[in-house]
Amino acid sequence: MTNFSKTQTLIEQMVSQHVVPGVSFAFITDSQAQLHYQGQSQWVPTEKPLKPDQYYDMASLTKVMTTTLMILKLINAKQLSLQTPIQQFLPEFQDDRVTVQHLLTHTSGIAGYIPHRNELPAPQLKAALLQLPVGPGFEREVKYTDIGLIFLGFIIEAIYQQPVQQVLTDQVLKPLGLAQSTFTPDKAQTIPTVYDPKTGLLQGVVHDPKARILGIHCASAGLFSTLPDTVKFARYMLGQYVPETAPVDQHVLADLYQNYSNLPDQPRSLGWDLRQGFGDQHWLLYHTGYTGTFMALDRQNQNA
Repeated sequence: MTNFSKTQTLIEQMVSQHVVPGVSFAFITDSQAQLHYQGQSQWVPTEKPLKPDQYYDMASLTKVMTTTLMILKLINAKQLSLQTPIQQFLPEFQDDRVTVQHLLTHTSGIAGYIPHRNELPAPQLKAALLQLPVGPGFEREVKYTDIGLIFLGFIIEAIYQQPVQQVLTDQVLKPLGLAQSTFTPDKAQTIPTVYDPKTGLLQGVVHDPKARILGIHCASAGLFSTLPDTVKFARYMLGQYVPETAPVDQHVLADLYQNYSNLPDQPRSLGWDLRQGFGDQHWLLYHTGYTGTFMALDRQNQNA
């Protein structure tokens, strides 16, 4: 059995040394999950205790907990393939070389500056994003960006003709039984993300500015979840929890543990980053979120 005692000590030190107000975290070993809650939910303007089942802004974990699964579901249903040019669904985008696989592995090279980006209304922001050019990094480097997953959300909307967050709720969250995962959390039950003396706490509202502007049309961030639901998702990814209504089968999830970037020195799975485990150097799935969220999955050893 894997021993996470050193990791737990480091996490608890972050709380005791006042690096962060509090942390909700869990370890999964051999199908057994241990959930921990340490510290406070906030320090300012008043101190409040951290409670179980409070919601967190999952930030970029939205990409792997919902959007990547939705794209895999569409690929499995033959409505997409990894080689599908995104221009097929997003004709406003000018480069016909970029495929679904490029977006999932962050190898598209799409980049550029959008003036006053965080002040644009949603339709103008979408139009500006779709006009971004492909730079010299195309297929030559992994450059992590929100843009790829935002574009995949636009593709999902083109297929379903519904706001992407509604599709993700209906096609991923509900079938997985993630009843405590939502894009519209109860503010009172949500952990604050940041505090500004002028504007107060940012609580129950997505932290990422692009996601705030795009709202229900954003697939790169916007998900809020609790620790128990996050553990349930991790157990699904490990094959320990297999609901009949799951969006994709376990063989699809098992196939994620390989390099899809075509760059041996910059490995990426579909949606996920890759890390190597100890000993035999087998692959682990790994992802972080800007708000402090984090997940690492070891399917071979059944740990998370």
